[in-house]
Amino acid sequence: MFGYKLHLTCTTGDLVVPLTADVTTANVPDNKMYVPLTSSTWIFYLQYVLYMIADPGYDAKKLYEYSKKVLGIDLVCPVERYKSTSKKRLDLVCFYQSALGQAIYSRRRISVEPLIEHIKSVFRIDSLPARGFQSVSAIVLLSVLLYQLMIYYNCKLEKINPKSIKYMLGTG
Repeated sequence: MFGYKLHLTCTTGDLVVPLTADVTTANVPDNKMYVPLTSSTWIFYLQYVLYMIADPGYDAKKLYEYSKKVLGIDLVCPVERYKSTSKKRLDLVCFYQSALGQAIYSRRRISVEPLIEHIKSVFRIDSLPARGFQSVSAIVLLSVLLYQLMIYYNCKLEKINPKSIKYMLGTG
């Protein structure tokens, strides 16, 4: 997907499922996509959703505030302590460095990044034959949708191993 970026939210746990997705040109910072991705579905407003895990690119005061005030969840991402760190930010640093914060954040490395790579591999969209934003975006987002549908289908058949999607599509 040279020149483009897939932005994705997903579940963490035994079954990793894409929740929301969007495609942008590669120059769009990840943190600019946080609000559009999290406001595009009701899932983040459920009472049992407590945390959003993100990479360091999402470490921004306005995103912490949006997560807490609008979504009612805590954004967890690597937070650096600076010489003149405010009290609020020190609380974020302490939480991130705590055993609970590290346990929550450790779920990221087994969820979103591997999921993106898995979707690219299953649908062979790492290097697309298409040109132009509209074509690339359509192919990538349709791939994510098909992935979601195949997970749903697997769950209905009680075959919830997402790796089997590759075999169901004949690409494994």
